[in-house]
Amino acid sequence: MSLFKDSISIQKEDFSIAELSEQVRANDASNGAIVTFTGIVRELEGGVSLEAMYLEHYPGMTEKALSKIALQARERWSLGNIVIVHRIGRLTLNENIVFVGVGSAHRGEGFQAAEFIMDFLKRDAPFWKKEITTEGEHWVEAKQTDLDA
Repeated sequence: MSLFKDSISIQKEDFSIAELSEQVRANDASNGAIVTFTGIVRELEGGVSLEAMYLEHYPGMTEKALSKIALQARERWSLGNIVIVHRIGRLTLNENIVFVGVGSAHRGEGFQAAEFIMDFLKRDAPFWKKEITTEGEHWVEAKQTDLDA
């Protein structure tokens, strides 16, 4: 049985990067690396101005999918605590969207695991994203680069 903890949250509220980083680090002296990624709402490329982004998810299914990806990361790499937070609802420019944090003995495993989790979130997690722009609203499809990753 693992002493390490997977913490997964889908929430409307913003989060503290510092507090989540501490949660990854908590009670784990085996870590030599804490790797975190924070995604934020950014302006669109191509001249269209983003007013907001709206994210929806499938309750129950989403948490189960994120727990499964954390387990798959553990099967591939030797990891400490894993923290995944994804926001839903209406978000505006420069707001936090997602946090992924992993503890590991070595930086290589930590970077690989964090990227693996983020690739899953971008491509396969049951989230739907709508961009609200100055020219209207539209649901976003996965980018080819995300599918390739």
